[in-house]
Amino acid sequence: MVKKSYCLGIESTADDFSVGISTFDGKILANVISAYIPEKGGIHPREAARHHAEVADKVLEEAIKKAKIKLKEISAIAFSQGPGLGPCLRTGATVARALAAYLGVPLVGVNHCVAHIEIGKLKTGAIDPLTLYVSGGNTIVSAFDSGRYRVFGETLDIAVGNCLDVFAREAGLSQKRGLPFGAIVEKLAAKGKKLIPLPYTVKGMDISLSGLLTAAVNLLKQGTYKLEDLCYSLQETAFSMITEVTERALAHTEKKEVLLTGGVAANKRLQSMIKYIAKEHGAKFCVVPSEFAVDNGAMIAWTGVLAYQHGIVTPIEESFVKLRWRLEEAAVPWVK
Repeated sequence: MVKKSYCLGIESTADDFSVGISTFDGKILANVISAYIPEKGGIHPREAARHHAEVADKVLEEAIKKAKIKLKEISAIAFSQGPGLGPCLRTGATVARALAAYLGVPLVGVNHCVAHIEIGKLKTGAIDPLTLYVSGGNTIVSAFDSGRYRVFGETLDIAVGNCLDVFAREAGLSQKRGLPFGAIVEKLAAKGKKLIPLPYTVKGMDISLSGLLTAAVNLLKQGTYKLEDLCYSLQETAFSMITEVTERALAHTEKKEVLLTGGVAANKRLQSMIKYIAKEHGAKFCVVPSEFAVDNGAMIAWTGVLAYQHGIVTPIEESFVKLRWRLEEAAVPWVK
C-alpha cells in the first residue's frame, strides 16, 4: 500500500481561526473554521488572537476527525505567515511551530494572498487567470508574470470588504446567525431602486474607497435616503470601480481566464459584473466556491503542499510573521 501524504494548514490572519487538511494531490479532507465575532465595532486584534488561542485545540481536533486520519500521518505543517494582524498571525504561527516540532515534520510559511489564488485555481480548474481578490483586508487585481504574481491594480486605502463592513456597523446592522456584514448589505442592496450619486475614485489602475464610504455614512446619518437605496448605491459604485480596473488589466494581460476569489467573491452582484467583462473579452469566468472564499485553513494547506513540493520550507528560527508581506514578494516556483 502506498503511503499517503497530508499537509495541515493553519489560517489566522484576522477574525477566523481555521485548520484545513489536504492530500498532496489536491483533495481537501477537512476545512474547519471558527470565526471571532466582536460584540461591537470592528476586529480587535488582541481579542481575536485570544479567541484563536481558546479554540485552536477544538478546531484542530475536529479537522483531524473530519479528515479521518491520525495526527502522526501529517507530512507537513503550513501556516499563514502574512499579511495580517500581528497578534492573530502570531497565535497561528505558535500553534504551527508547536505541531511541527512535536511531529518532527517540516514547517511551511504561506502568503495569505497567494493562498486565496491557489485555492481558487484548484477548485475551479483555472490555469493562468487574471485574479480579482476581494476581501475584508485586500482588494487586488493580479496575474502571473515573470516568475511572480504581479499586482496590476489595488485599493490605495481600505479594502472593499472593510468598506461594506464599516457601513453596515454605522447603519446598526447586526450579524444574525453569523451572517457576514457584506452578505447583509447585499440583501438590502437587492431591494434598492434609487442610484444615489457617490464619489467614484479610480486613479490609474488603483481605486480609493475611503471617500465613497465617508459620503455614504454622511448620507446615512442625514436620514434622507432609504437604507436599501444607500446599500444599493454603495455596492454598485464600489463594484463598478473594481470592475473597471479589472477589465483594463484583462485587456492589458490578455489572459483567457478571470478568477474571482476572497470573501467578497460570494457577492452575486459582483459575480455578474465580472462575468460580463470576462465574456466581453472572450475569457472564461471562474469563481471560488463560497466554502473556500472566506479565510480558511484548506487554502493554506494546499498552498503549503505546492510550496513544500517545490523545496520551500521555513526553519523554526525564520518563522516570524510578516504583517505586510505583499503578494508580489512571495516566491511561487510551482507556477510556470
